[in-house]
Amino acid sequence: MTFNMKISAAAIALAVGVSGTLLAEQAKAQDAGQYVPGTVYRSGPYAPGGIPWANGYADYFKLLNERDGGIGGVPIIYEECDTAYSNDKGVECYEKMKNQGPTGASVFQPLSTGITYALIDRVKADEIPMITSGLGRADASDGTVFPWVFTLPVTYWAGADAIVQYIDQQEEGSLDGKTIALVYHDSAYGKEPINTLEYLAEKHGFKLELFPVAHPGLEQKATWLKIGRQIRPDWTIMWGWGVMNSTAIKEAAAVGYPMDRFIGNWWAGSEVDVKAAGGVSKGYLSAQFHGAGEDFKVLDDVKKHLVEKDLNAGPDEEVGDILYNRGLISAVFTAEGIAKAQEKYGQKPLTGEQIRWGIENINLDEARLEELGLTGLLDPVKLSCADHEGGGSVIIQQWDGENWKPVSDWISPARDEYLRDMYEKSAADYAAEKGIEPRDCSKES
Repeated sequence: MTFNMKISAAAIALAVGVSGTLLAEQAKAQDAGQYVPGTVYRSGPYAPGGIPWANGYADYFKLLNERDGGIGGVPIIYEECDTAYSNDKGVECYEKMKNQGPTGASVFQPLSTGITYALIDRVKADEIPMITSGLGRADASDGTVFPWVFTLPVTYWAGADAIVQYIDQQEEGSLDGKTIALVYHDSAYGKEPINTLEYLAEKHGFKLELFPVAHPGLEQKATWLKIGRQIRPDWTIMWGWGVMNSTAIKEAAAVGYPMDRFIGNWWAGSEVDVKAAGGVSKGYLSAQFHGAGEDFKVLDDVKKHLVEKDLNAGPDEEVGDILYNRGLISAVFTAEGIAKAQEKYGQKPLTGEQIRWGIENINLDEARLEELGLTGLLDPVKLSCADHEGGGSVIIQQWDGENWKPVSDWISPARDEYLRDMYEKSAADYAAEKGIEPRDCSKES
């Protein structure tokens, strides 16, 4: 199947291989199946990044149906709704999909920090879990205040800490007197790491310079002239998305800023970003919470059960790309929550409340990762009533002109040192503002 044929099919079907609506109707008629909504964006200004994520997310559920007959014998009813990365459309998709399927929506993954903020009160009222994997509110890691929101495997605050740890290692353990710039998308998403970086700047003695970039990020020449010609920071971190990323890489190269001192976060470090920037992106770094490439057992299964049968949602060559892998990993979290909940509530379509318990008890240890074919693709994650982040790790990768290659070991963010305290303080402030009584996890089972 050609690339254009697959894109056309995806645009028409917006589901895994066939129409999600048709799948939903068939499953309703059989009164069987677990309804999983996909709030994705295959259109809008950020579609080039949204599409491969959506394809990876869809393919994992299709893989479970094709290879395993679903989860515990319960088929997955997967249906997409295109948000176009718009908060209003994200809410519309949520309201449209929340009551679908035999037991209602299982888990929402909004793939947008803005949509996440818009849905926090709604998922609580409707008792539907929401996973904000590598995005959203970092303080939602505190499950006592945010029982319906899950941030696994890492938050933006944890990512910022891991990046600074890497920089500190490269500077032989001393950042005193150094300058680090943050170039960030001027939105709630882009501002998320600022408090963490300010804390670390004071702790380590480096100077933090902030450079907001207005949507969509095409106008950065003045920013990079200041960075490259005036400030010349020792390191630059980027919290970008969409065309902002490739534009920044090209502008950085134009002023001679070294790529091996330029680190994007996981939404600013995909093939989409570096290929669009061309050859000047060689040496560019990015932080990730999962592996790159296709040398993983789970992707062998995708090729065998989907690609070889022309059942995958997108072009064959994207399997193994950063954003495809991230979409697949995100689907793993949803599926693991369902599988875990089945252990307690039975192998049948489950409610959002039951699946919330399942997500809260996810334990992706080395043995489970191997069983799922995820060894090397993801570091262990274990959640609890109070800890909705799960202790995930970050790895720094570098673009060599053709592929992403790891240049660090897995880095564990400093949660015990200060991050968990930051989560809890911010969550407590939120609870006080909203009049929320934090739950007592000692009474949860």
